[in-house]
Amino acid sequence: MPDAVNQPIISINTATGPQTVVNPLYNYTFHPQPSAADFPPSDALAKYTSTVRCPDAAGQSQPSVANGKLEAQAVQLRSMTYQLISQTSNYAPFSNTAYSDARGGRYNSIENMHNAIHALVGGHGGHMSNIPYSAFDPVFWLHHTNVDRLFAIWQAIYPSSYVTSQINSIGTYTDAPGGTEGINSSLTPFHSDAFNDLYTPPTVRSTRSLGYTYPEVVDWGVNATQLAANARTALNQLYNPTGNVTRRSLKASKRAYHPPWINGDYQYFANVKLDSSEITHPLWIHVFIGAIPPSPDSWATAGSLAGSYAAMSHTDGMMVGQIALTHRLTDLSVNLKPNSTVPYLSTQLGYRIQRLDDSPVGNNEIPSSFKLAIVGQRVVSSMTNDRFPYYGPLVEYPEATKGLFGGLKKGEKM
Repeated sequence: MPDAVNQPIISINTATGPQTVVNPLYNYTFHPQPSAADFPPSDALAKYTSTVRCPDAAGQSQPSVANGKLEAQAVQLRSMTYQLISQTSNYAPFSNTAYSDARGGRYNSIENMHNAIHALVGGHGGHMSNIPYSAFDPVFWLHHTNVDRLFAIWQAIYPSSYVTSQINSIGTYTDAPGGTEGINSSLTPFHSDAFNDLYTPPTVRSTRSLGYTYPEVVDWGVNATQLAANARTALNQLYNPTGNVTRRSLKASKRAYHPPWINGDYQYFANVKLDSSEITHPLWIHVFIGAIPPSPDSWATAGSLAGSYAAMSHTDGMMVGQIALTHRLTDLSVNLKPNSTVPYLSTQLGYRIQRLDDSPVGNNEIPSSFKLAIVGQRVVSSMTNDRFPYYGPLVEYPEATKGLFGGLKKGEKM
């Protein structure tokens, strides 16, 4: 997180000179203080007068702890952002973690990465980790602005795909469980005017109708084709700066810059699947390539960590996630062809599951529905900045997980 949200007191320039003020982005102080109806006394958040992030035993925010965990996930999150937008053209799998056979092994989603940021910033006992209360933390709004930005980039590239009808089995404060939400559903509690009319998906489909945009999707003076090309160019420059170059220059840049290493000849992911009804609190599923530290306190920032999936308990049904592995394999100088990578992973791949308080989840506690699979695909880089690479079909490699508890075995389906 930037210093702008980590400092409780900041200096700003005013008409009368520099002035020291309380930083409104550091936390939110409740006024009035929440009542028992707002925060039940049994809720751990009830004791706080202000929002906190990764609080210590005394209830004080620890920005350095949050930043350490964010930095450990940075390369994999960057990689997964690029993968999601460059490969997923259908709104349904792009938008959420719900399982469907139609996903075809593409288990990544914007919700996948959205959930990770919530859990990383809030940590154990922080407001961002508790989804119903997370919007009280000012950083929530910065986080969701970025989610909106990524969505706007995706929309510019795939303008024909949008909201489809799905069953909301959990419900909301205004919608009963089991109802269908779709293109004409009301986006409560957001009113579009003073006459109790509510926004709907069509009325918020474009940022233009709401009077704003983002640098990557400036949409005036260009047609839809040029806008899509501009968005692809921006995504390549921001999230895959070494992807659309020759293999020779890619290899030469390794010493000077640590890129996400998305577009080699092959790339690999860990796919995760489990039934959310089996978890009562958020879990981290950490995937490692190499030695796993014995202490759970070190798992989230271990050097051997490839990435993590945040399984949040606010969803319902089978849910899926995806973790990028290619950057870690490249760091280890592993040949990325399957006949080298798969045998290597069969001896070096591992995972651990833990709660947000860092306590480990033992094998006897792992949800029975939990499955972990390794998938890979061929990649052919584009030689122009306004195009994405060619991606081959995802192939499952059960040989890589055959020795793992919950690992996909030969002949099984995810």
